Amino acid sequence: MPQLPAPAYPDDVRARLEADSREVIARYPDSRSALLPLLHLVQSEEGHVTRTGMRFCADMLGLTTAEVTAVATFYSMYRRGPSGDYQVGVCTNTLCAVLGGDAIFETLQEHLGVANGGTTEDGKVTLEHIECNAACDFAPVVMVNWEFFDNQTPASAKRLVDDLRAGVQVEPTRGAPLCTFKDTARILAGFPDTRDGAVEASGSSGPASLIGLRLAKGENPGRVVHPRGSAPKAAPPHDPSPTEHLSSHDAPQDTAASDPSHSAGPVTEEGE
Repeated sequence: MPQLPAPAYPDDVRARLEADSREVIARYPDSRSALLPLLHLVQSEEGHVTRTGMRFCADMLGLTTAEVTAVATFYSMYRRGPSGDYQVGVCTNTLCAVLGGDAIFETLQEHLGVANGGTTEDGKVTLEHIECNAACDFAPVVMVNWEFFDNQTPASAKRLVDDLRAGVQVEPTRGAPLCTFKDTARILAGFPDTRDGAVEASGSSGPASLIGLRLAKGENPGRVVHPRGSAPKAAPPHDPSPTEHLSSHDAPQDTAASDPSHSAGPVTEEGE
């Protein structure tokens, strides 16, 4: 059966969201460009993007609900169902995975009793696996409402979610203090972050991430330490010279075109 039109927001909520929306829309020369921040705005109202929220965005921007839905369902940052106060994301991309991310994710699923994308019964924590967060030198990484918790272990991750559920104040490894997912959504909509010290806080890169920059500046990044008992072997001489062939693809190949002794033989007709 086709769905009925989404219900409207209560009058007081709509009036407040309309005022906020006009402020967002005024930042763009084309109102349609305001769709992403408006989706964050309606997500900050209910903790996920509801049909009512998508209808509201469509009304404010002169779009169809189908156009809004196409965008809201494309990006994983917009939640389609109720979620917790804290979105706990475990990086399971290559480096984090092999350094313990997979073990952390499996441990938290069992500890919290939820599957990927599931929310605890108390509504505090939603667990999900996430893709690379560009923090490989801190692997394995867990994020809570997009703030970093670096160098985690299954045990430390369990303590983290237990503290979140118990209301204990936890501090990210770097970056701004934690706030709820709704508050994070409003900040992502482009409204000021009023938390003390949040603007000044930063999630700076780690030493391993900055080696290339230090080399570019002519600085000494430090001595490279090889694993015990595995001193680097001298590289064999390159023949021909690298100046003759900048890539191995440029070197002569043993093919019929370059070597008469490796003839390709007669060409058969199709089907033979």
